Amino acid sequence: MNQELIQSLSVITEEEQKILGGSSDIDRTLYMDRGDMVIDSDKLLEAGQLITIRPHTRFVHFPEHTHNYVEVIYMCRGETTHVVDGRELKLKEGELLFLNQHAVQEIQPAGLEDIAVNFIILPEFFDTAFRMMGEEENLLRDFIVGCLCDDTRYGRYLHFQIADVLPVQNLVENLVWSLMHEREGMQAMNQTTMGLLLRHLMHYTGRIRVNRDSEQSFEQQLTLQVLRYIDEHYREGSLTELAALMGYDVYWLSRAINRLLGRNYKELLQIKRLNQAAFLLHNTRMPVADVSFAVGYDNTSYFYRIFRTYYGMSPREYRKTG
Repeated sequence: MNQELIQSLSVITEEEQKILGGSSDIDRTLYMDRGDMVIDSDKLLEAGQLITIRPHTRFVHFPEHTHNYVEVIYMCRGETTHVVDGRELKLKEGELLFLNQHAVQEIQPAGLEDIAVNFIILPEFFDTAFRMMGEEENLLRDFIVGCLCDDTRYGRYLHFQIADVLPVQNLVENLVWSLMHEREGMQAMNQTTMGLLLRHLMHYTGRIRVNRDSEQSFEQQLTLQVLRYIDEHYREGSLTELAALMGYDVYWLSRAINRLLGRNYKELLQIKRLNQAAFLLHNTRMPVADVSFAVGYDNTSYFYRIFRTYYGMSPREYRKTG
Protein backbone atom coordinates (compact mmCIF):
# COMPACT_ATOMS: atom_id res chain seq x y z
CA MET A 1 0.00 0.00 0.00
CA ASN A 2 1.05 3.60 -0.65
CA GLN A 3 3.26 4.82 2.21
CA GLU A 4 1.32 8.08 2.57
CA LEU A 5 -1.85 6.07 3.25
CA ILE A 6 0.02 3.79 5.65
CA GLN A 7 1.33 6.79 7.58
CA SER A 8 -2.14 8.32 7.84
CA LEU A 9 -3.63 5.04 9.06
CA SER A 10 -0.76 4.55 11.54
CA VAL A 11 -1.37 7.75 13.50
CA ILE A 12 -2.17 7.04 17.16
CA THR A 13 -5.84 7.95 17.63
CA GLU A 14 -7.36 9.57 20.71
CA GLU A 15 -8.95 6.23 21.60
CA GLU A 16 -5.59 4.48 21.32
CA GLN A 17 -3.90 7.15 23.44
CA LYS A 18 -6.36 6.41 26.25
CA ILE A 19 -5.64 2.69 25.94
CA LEU A 20 -1.89 3.29 26.08
CA GLY A 21 -2.53 5.53 29.07
CA GLY A 22 -3.96 2.65 31.04
CA SER A 23 -7.51 1.97 29.83
CA SER A 24 -7.92 -1.80 29.66
CA ASP A 25 -11.14 -1.99 27.64
CA ILE A 26 -12.67 -0.50 24.51
CA ASP A 27 -14.80 2.61 24.96
CA ARG A 28 -18.16 1.02 24.26
CA THR A 29 -19.91 4.38 23.88
CA LEU A 30 -18.00 4.84 20.61
CA TYR A 31 -19.52 1.70 19.13
CA MET A 32 -22.85 0.78 20.72
CA ASP A 33 -25.79 2.10 22.69
CA ARG A 34 -27.05 -1.12 24.16
CA GLY A 35 -25.41 -3.74 26.33
CA ASP A 36 -25.84 -6.55 23.82
CA MET A 37 -22.48 -6.05 22.07
CA VAL A 38 -23.91 -5.09 18.68
CA ILE A 39 -21.78 -2.41 17.03
CA ASP A 40 -24.20 0.16 15.65
CA SER A 41 -23.76 1.71 12.20
CA ASP A 42 -25.41 4.91 13.47
CA LYS A 43 -22.36 5.42 15.68
CA LEU A 44 -19.98 5.22 12.72
CA LEU A 45 -21.88 6.54 9.69
CA GLU A 46 -23.23 10.03 9.15
CA ALA A 47 -26.80 10.56 7.94
CA GLY A 48 -27.10 9.47 4.31
CA GLN A 49 -23.74 7.67 4.28
CA LEU A 50 -23.67 4.12 2.95
CA ILE A 51 -19.96 3.45 3.54
CA THR A 52 -17.06 4.80 5.54
CA ILE A 53 -13.70 3.58 6.82
CA ARG A 54 -11.83 3.79 10.10
CA PRO A 55 -8.44 2.42 11.20
CA HIS A 56 -8.68 -0.68 13.36
CA THR A 57 -8.11 0.22 17.01
CA ARG A 58 -4.88 -1.34 18.29
CA PHE A 59 -3.49 -2.32 21.70
CA VAL A 60 -6.78 -3.65 23.10
CA HIS A 61 -8.84 -6.83 23.13
CA PHE A 62 -12.23 -6.58 21.41
CA PRO A 63 -14.66 -8.95 23.15
CA GLU A 64 -17.22 -10.95 21.21
CA HIS A 65 -19.57 -8.73 19.22
CA THR A 66 -21.65 -8.53 16.06
CA HIS A 67 -22.46 -5.64 13.70
CA ASN A 68 -25.74 -4.33 12.29
CA TYR A 69 -23.92 -3.64 9.01
CA VAL A 70 -21.47 -5.43 6.72
CA GLU A 71 -17.82 -5.11 7.74
CA VAL A 72 -14.84 -5.63 5.46
CA ILE A 73 -11.38 -5.61 7.04
CA TYR A 74 -8.25 -5.06 4.94
CA MET A 75 -4.84 -5.77 6.50
CA CYS A 76 -2.52 -3.00 5.28
CA ARG A 77 0.54 -4.13 7.24
CA GLY A 78 1.35 -6.73 9.87
CA GLU A 79 -1.39 -9.11 11.00
CA THR A 80 -4.34 -9.39 13.38
CA THR A 81 -5.86 -12.41 15.09
CA HIS A 82 -9.64 -12.83 14.93
CA VAL A 83 -12.00 -15.41 16.37
CA VAL A 84 -15.06 -15.55 14.11
CA ASP A 85 -17.94 -17.84 15.02
CA GLY A 86 -15.58 -19.69 17.35
CA ARG A 87 -12.85 -20.25 14.76
CA GLU A 88 -9.47 -18.51 15.04
CA LEU A 89 -7.95 -16.97 11.93
CA LYS A 90 -4.98 -14.73 11.26
CA LEU A 91 -5.54 -11.87 8.84
CA LYS A 92 -2.20 -11.16 7.19
CA GLU A 93 -0.93 -8.24 5.11
CA GLY A 94 -2.89 -7.82 1.88
CA GLU A 95 -5.78 -10.09 2.94
CA LEU A 96 -9.50 -9.29 3.20
CA LEU A 97 -12.08 -10.45 5.72
CA PHE A 98 -15.79 -10.03 4.91
CA LEU A 99 -18.24 -10.29 7.84
CA ASN A 100 -22.01 -10.19 7.55
CA GLN A 101 -24.39 -8.91 10.21
CA HIS A 102 -24.61 -12.27 11.98
CA ALA A 103 -20.91 -13.12 12.34
CA VAL A 104 -19.72 -13.19 15.96
CA GLN A 105 -16.26 -11.64 16.09
CA GLU A 106 -13.57 -11.34 18.75
CA ILE A 107 -10.23 -9.61 18.08
CA GLN A 108 -6.94 -10.03 19.93
CA PRO A 109 -4.84 -6.91 20.66
CA ALA A 110 -2.93 -5.57 17.65
CA GLY A 111 0.55 -4.07 17.90
CA LEU A 112 1.86 -0.70 16.77
CA GLU A 113 2.88 -1.99 13.33
CA ASP A 114 -0.33 -3.97 12.75
CA ILE A 115 -2.29 -1.58 10.52
CA ALA A 116 -5.77 -2.57 9.36
CA VAL A 117 -8.65 -0.57 7.93
CA ASN A 118 -12.31 -1.37 8.59
CA PHE A 119 -14.95 -0.68 5.93
CA ILE A 120 -18.36 -0.02 7.53
CA ILE A 121 -20.94 -0.74 4.82
CA LEU A 122 -24.73 -0.69 4.73
CA PRO A 123 -26.09 -3.53 2.57
CA GLU A 124 -27.71 -1.16 0.05
CA PHE A 125 -24.24 0.15 -0.88
CA PHE A 126 -23.78 -3.15 -2.75
CA ASP A 127 -26.64 -2.32 -5.16
CA THR A 128 -24.35 -1.36 -8.06
CA ALA A 129 -21.78 -4.03 -7.21
CA PHE A 130 -24.44 -6.73 -7.16
CA ARG A 131 -25.54 -5.81 -10.68
CA MET A 132 -21.92 -5.86 -11.86
CA MET A 133 -21.41 -9.37 -10.48
CA GLY A 134 -23.77 -10.84 -13.07
CA GLU A 135 -25.62 -14.13 -12.78
CA GLU A 136 -22.72 -16.50 -12.10
CA GLU A 137 -23.29 -18.43 -8.88
CA ASN A 138 -20.33 -18.54 -6.48
CA LEU A 139 -19.51 -18.18 -2.80
CA LEU A 140 -18.93 -14.43 -2.97
CA ARG A 141 -22.19 -13.68 -4.77
CA ASP A 142 -24.09 -15.90 -2.38
CA PHE A 143 -22.42 -14.10 0.54
CA ILE A 144 -23.56 -10.70 -0.77
CA VAL A 145 -27.09 -12.05 -1.12
CA GLY A 146 -26.83 -13.42 2.41
CA CYS A 147 -25.88 -9.96 3.69
CA LEU A 148 -29.35 -8.83 2.66
CA CYS A 149 -31.08 -11.73 4.44
CA ASP A 150 -32.07 -11.80 8.08
CA ASP A 151 -31.15 -15.48 8.32
CA THR A 152 -28.31 -17.01 10.33
CA ARG A 153 -28.10 -20.10 8.12
CA TYR A 154 -26.02 -18.37 5.46
CA GLY A 155 -22.22 -18.34 5.44
CA ARG A 156 -21.30 -15.46 7.71
CA TYR A 157 -17.71 -14.65 6.79
CA LEU A 158 -15.26 -14.95 3.90
CA HIS A 159 -11.47 -14.75 4.37
CA PHE A 160 -9.69 -13.91 1.09
CA GLN A 161 -6.00 -14.82 0.98
CA ILE A 162 -5.19 -12.66 -2.05
CA ALA A 163 -2.11 -10.64 -1.02
CA ASP A 164 -0.37 -11.45 -4.32
CA VAL A 165 -3.26 -10.40 -6.60
CA LEU A 166 -2.22 -6.94 -7.81
CA PRO A 167 -5.56 -5.78 -9.34
CA VAL A 168 -7.34 -6.53 -6.05
CA GLN A 169 -4.68 -4.67 -4.05
CA ASN A 170 -4.93 -1.65 -6.37
CA LEU A 171 -8.74 -1.51 -6.17
CA VAL A 172 -8.74 -1.73 -2.37
CA GLU A 173 -6.13 1.04 -2.21
CA ASN A 174 -8.21 3.20 -4.56
CA LEU A 175 -11.27 2.72 -2.35
CA VAL A 176 -9.32 3.51 0.82
CA TRP A 177 -7.86 6.66 -0.75
CA SER A 178 -11.26 7.86 -1.97
CA LEU A 179 -12.93 7.35 1.40
CA MET A 180 -10.04 8.84 3.39
CA HIS A 181 -10.09 12.05 1.38
CA GLU A 182 -13.88 12.42 1.79
CA ARG A 183 -14.52 14.07 -1.55
CA GLU A 184 -18.20 14.86 -2.06
CA GLY A 185 -20.13 13.21 -4.84
CA MET A 186 -17.97 10.09 -4.95
CA GLN A 187 -20.61 7.54 -3.99
CA ALA A 188 -21.28 6.31 -7.53
CA MET A 189 -17.54 5.94 -8.21
CA ASN A 190 -17.01 4.13 -4.90
CA GLN A 191 -19.88 1.77 -5.66
CA THR A 192 -18.39 1.04 -9.09
CA THR A 193 -14.96 0.47 -7.55
CA MET A 194 -16.53 -1.99 -5.11
CA GLY A 195 -18.21 -3.72 -8.06
CA LEU A 196 -14.87 -4.07 -9.86
CA LEU A 197 -13.28 -5.38 -6.67
CA LEU A 198 -15.96 -8.04 -6.24
CA ARG A 199 -15.71 -8.99 -9.92
CA HIS A 200 -11.99 -9.64 -9.47
CA LEU A 201 -12.53 -11.53 -6.23
CA MET A 202 -15.03 -13.81 -8.00
CA HIS A 203 -12.06 -15.26 -9.91
CA TYR A 204 -10.30 -16.18 -6.66
CA THR A 205 -12.96 -18.11 -4.78
CA GLY A 206 -10.37 -20.87 -4.44
CA ARG A 207 -8.49 -18.52 -2.09
CA ILE A 208 -11.45 -18.25 0.31
CA ARG A 209 -11.67 -19.61 3.82
CA VAL A 210 -15.32 -19.83 4.79
CA ASN A 211 -17.11 -20.91 7.95
CA ARG A 212 -19.55 -23.31 6.38
CA ASP A 213 -20.87 -24.83 3.18
CA SER A 214 -22.77 -22.02 1.44
CA GLU A 215 -24.72 -24.20 -0.95
CA GLN A 216 -27.63 -22.16 -2.23
CA SER A 217 -30.87 -22.77 -0.36
CA PHE A 218 -34.48 -22.14 -1.28
CA GLU A 219 -34.35 -18.92 0.73
CA GLN A 220 -31.34 -17.67 -1.25
CA GLN A 221 -33.04 -18.50 -4.54
CA LEU A 222 -36.15 -16.64 -3.43
CA THR A 223 -34.06 -13.65 -2.34
CA LEU A 224 -32.24 -13.57 -5.68
CA GLN A 225 -35.53 -13.63 -7.59
CA VAL A 226 -36.97 -10.78 -5.53
CA LEU A 227 -33.85 -8.60 -5.84
CA ARG A 228 -33.57 -9.29 -9.56
CA TYR A 229 -37.21 -8.32 -10.12
CA ILE A 230 -36.79 -5.05 -8.19
CA ASP A 231 -33.57 -4.30 -10.07
CA GLU A 232 -35.30 -4.77 -13.44
CA HIS A 233 -38.78 -3.41 -12.64
CA TYR A 234 -38.25 -0.77 -9.95
CA ARG A 235 -40.09 1.88 -11.96
CA GLU A 236 -43.39 0.10 -12.51
CA GLY A 237 -43.17 -3.22 -10.64
CA SER A 238 -45.55 -4.33 -7.92
CA LEU A 239 -45.64 -7.01 -5.25
CA THR A 240 -48.82 -8.40 -6.80
CA GLU A 241 -47.13 -8.83 -10.19
CA LEU A 242 -44.04 -10.36 -8.59
CA ALA A 243 -46.15 -12.87 -6.66
CA ALA A 244 -47.99 -13.83 -9.85
CA LEU A 245 -44.72 -14.28 -11.77
CA MET A 246 -43.27 -16.47 -9.03
CA GLY A 247 -46.48 -18.41 -8.44
CA TYR A 248 -46.84 -17.50 -4.76
CA ASP A 249 -49.66 -16.08 -2.69
CA VAL A 250 -49.03 -12.35 -2.35
CA TYR A 251 -49.49 -12.36 1.44
CA TRP A 252 -47.13 -15.30 1.90
CA LEU A 253 -44.52 -13.65 -0.34
CA SER A 254 -44.83 -10.37 1.54
CA ARG A 255 -44.11 -12.10 4.86
CA ALA A 256 -41.24 -14.10 3.31
CA ILE A 257 -39.58 -10.94 1.94
CA ASN A 258 -39.83 -9.25 5.32
CA ARG A 259 -38.38 -12.29 7.09
CA LEU A 260 -35.53 -12.91 4.65
CA LEU A 261 -34.44 -9.36 3.89
CA GLY A 262 -35.45 -7.54 7.07
CA ARG A 263 -37.46 -5.01 5.05
CA ASN A 264 -40.82 -5.09 3.32
CA TYR A 265 -41.25 -4.91 -0.44
CA LYS A 266 -42.14 -1.20 -0.39
CA GLU A 267 -38.97 -0.34 1.55
CA LEU A 268 -36.75 -2.37 -0.82
CA LEU A 269 -38.38 -0.70 -3.82
CA GLN A 270 -37.90 2.75 -2.32
CA ILE A 271 -34.20 2.12 -1.58
CA LYS A 272 -33.66 0.98 -5.17
CA ARG A 273 -35.50 3.99 -6.60
CA LEU A 274 -33.63 6.47 -4.43
CA ASN A 275 -30.25 4.92 -5.26
CA GLN A 276 -31.10 5.19 -8.95
CA ALA A 277 -32.27 8.79 -8.47
CA ALA A 278 -28.97 9.64 -6.76
CA PHE A 279 -27.08 8.11 -9.70
CA LEU A 280 -29.09 10.18 -12.21
CA LEU A 281 -28.62 13.38 -10.21
CA HIS A 282 -24.84 12.95 -10.22
CA ASN A 283 -24.42 11.62 -13.74
CA THR A 284 -27.02 13.42 -15.88
CA ARG A 285 -28.46 16.90 -16.28
CA MET A 286 -32.05 15.71 -16.10
CA PRO A 287 -34.35 18.11 -14.21
CA VAL A 288 -35.31 16.86 -10.77
CA ALA A 289 -38.93 16.38 -11.85
CA ASP A 290 -37.76 14.15 -14.72
CA VAL A 291 -35.53 12.17 -12.36
CA SER A 292 -38.51 11.66 -10.07
CA PHE A 293 -40.60 10.35 -12.96
CA ALA A 294 -37.74 8.23 -14.34
CA VAL A 295 -37.43 6.25 -11.11
CA GLY A 296 -41.17 5.73 -10.68
CA TYR A 297 -42.48 8.70 -8.70
CA ASP A 298 -45.19 10.78 -10.38
CA ASN A 299 -45.59 13.02 -7.33
CA THR A 300 -42.53 15.27 -7.22
CA SER A 301 -43.36 16.66 -3.77
CA TYR A 302 -43.44 13.14 -2.34
CA PHE A 303 -40.14 12.36 -4.08
CA TYR A 304 -38.52 15.45 -2.54
CA ARG A 305 -39.77 14.46 0.91
CA ILE A 306 -38.54 10.84 0.90
CA PHE A 307 -35.24 11.80 -0.77
CA ARG A 308 -34.51 14.31 1.98
CA THR A 309 -35.43 11.76 4.65
CA TYR A 310 -33.09 9.16 3.15
CA TYR A 311 -30.10 11.32 2.16
CA GLY A 312 -30.43 14.17 4.64
CA MET A 313 -30.63 16.79 1.87
CA SER A 314 -32.84 17.77 -1.05
CA PRO A 315 -32.27 16.39 -4.57
CA ARG A 316 -30.94 19.79 -5.70
CA GLU A 317 -28.51 19.93 -2.78
CA TYR A 318 -27.41 16.37 -3.46
CA ARG A 319 -26.73 17.20 -7.12
CA LYS A 320 -24.39 20.00 -6.05
CA THR A 321 -22.26 17.52 -4.08
CA GLY A 322 -21.42 15.77 -7.36
